[in-house]
Amino acid sequence: MERCASPEEATSITQPASVGHPTHGILLIGHGTRDERGTEEFFELGNRLASLLAGRSIVQPCLLEFQSPTIDEGWRRLLDAGAKQITVSPLLLFAAGHAKSDIPDAVEAVARQTQTLDRIAGYSRPISRQPHMIDLVRERLAESLESVSVGEMDNAPISTAVVMVGRGSLDPCASSDMRLLTEVTVRGRLKQADSSSIADRHAIDADGLLTTFYAMAQPRLPDTLGQIAASGRFGRVIVQPHLLFSGRLYDAIERQTKEAAAKFSEIEFVISRYLGPDAKVAAAIADRIDSLQSENVGG
Repeated sequence: MERCASPEEATSITQPASVGHPTHGILLIGHGTRDERGTEEFFELGNRLASLLAGRSIVQPCLLEFQSPTIDEGWRRLLDAGAKQITVSPLLLFAAGHAKSDIPDAVEAVARQTQTLDRIAGYSRPISRQPHMIDLVRERLAESLESVSVGEMDNAPISTAVVMVGRGSLDPCASSDMRLLTEVTVRGRLKQADSSSIADRHAIDADGLLTTFYAMAQPRLPDTLGQIAASGRFGRVIVQPHLLFSGRLYDAIERQTKEAAAKFSEIEFVISRYLGPDAKVAAAIADRIDSLQSENVGG
């Protein structure tokens, strides 16, 4: 198993050995968590991104809350490393308050303090429905769907529901993006020659595909699981947490799912893995950065 970098090891500039000395910096900003494993996974992802961009950019991970290095510290470290232009890359699944105000405010505050406002090259978009992300979500969902038995109930295949769980946001656009991601992931056509979808392959009908949230948006996960159980139509429920890293949120979703399993024992509940510091996430971030740079050149 690949060893994760500890927060202490990863607080310095992430720059693999490469030819040349890049002067372009990437400030990779994570939300931050008090969970040690989740923090390690964030820095592991920073290392993956640095490997992808080796020779082109210096990558400095930092965190919005709870942990060091902070945004202020990360910016200053990039300046010390010789960065002349810095692309700010918020590691966010969807655009909400952090992307629209919290992160720009923090970046511009330290840039003013260091008199380097002119070095802000721009802000890359949240990774959202970038194709690598859709592929990874499908991969996680397929793991769960293919791991369950094909068993039968009353001599008929078990009807399966899929519940995609987002963190939740007060921003309606973020909630809408989460719902659209659910549809694209499950009903969108795959790349294989038969052009089928996950819904086609696993007989997931319109009533068996739901988007729900842990907090701040409706509906909430316990209500959604209760709704599915009350319908009497499904013998199995796949719960897919749309989260990047380990942490209290994943643990809470897992707990709520287990509570539903105990309450509705006639239904099989399966919890998918979170996304994790996967190479596909790093590729999605790199694509967003490249797209921003292309826009800047074109503009």
